[in-house]
Amino acid sequence: MTAWAQSLIRISNYEVETLQKRLAEVSARRATAEMRLAVLDAEVEVERERARLDAHANMMLAAYLNGWKARRAAAESDLSVIDAEEAGARDALTGAFEELKKFEHVAETTRLNKLIAIAKRETAAFDELGLRKRAV
Repeated sequence: MTAWAQSLIRISNYEVETLQKRLAEVSARRATAEMRLAVLDAEVEVERERARLDAHANMMLAAYLNGWKARRAAAESDLSVIDAEEAGARDALTGAFEELKKFEHVAETTRLNKLIAIAKRETAAFDELGLRKRAV
């Protein structure tokens, strides 16, 4: 493999690894955002149950639900942004993999073409040697 091909493949591998790390980080943030939504949903159920059992808590439930709706909307908004970022990271990673495969294919084709050229030169040399022996 030529030096330029090795360099391109190394650079592409680095880009793929970097994008894989980015995707993993975004996925971790997504999991955290989903957990935040689950916690908010669990908290509202606890408060509703508490309001059912306690008259004072029942009076405060409407205010709590207004605040909860705002927090949940913010969490859903964050999750939407993260979803878009994750889709972009996946697309970028797919593109980087495609580029890597192209470089690997070009490097392999170049290597095989060199082997074919060497084989052709050897065959031509053997043919010439055979012709010389026949001429003698």
